[in-house]
Amino acid sequence: MDERLGIAVDPGASEPPFEQVRAQLADLIESGRLLTGDRLPTVRALAGDLGLAANTVARAYKELEAAGLVQTRSRAGTVVASSAHSAEATVSALAAAFARAARAAGLDEAAAVDVVRAALRTAGRDA
Repeated sequence: MDERLGIAVDPGASEPPFEQVRAQLADLIESGRLLTGDRLPTVRALAGDLGLAANTVARAYKELEAAGLVQTRSRAGTVVASSAHSAEATVSALAAAFARAARAAGLDEAAAVDVVRAALRTAGRDA
């Protein structure tokens, strides 16, 4: 467990370790417990704290960066990105999680897009 962030990885969980790390960090950012400019531990440090391979944590950081939640700066390390795009970043992270779940469930791209379209229509009626 990482004491500073309160992140823990359950080796018996159905989600892979990188996804557990990504989801917990995303939650810390989206809930405001980590703020814009806050520095994340180095990949090696967090991997050591969690007993994971550095590549596992690096993948989590890479996905967070792709979702716009963090930025990697050469000397400053990885920091929480500006909250200016927080809604877009949140939806992007959810979309990435949905895409992984859809693939794991065996849905092809067209079927997954149909599911999203149906959900958007339902959400439009509920608004």
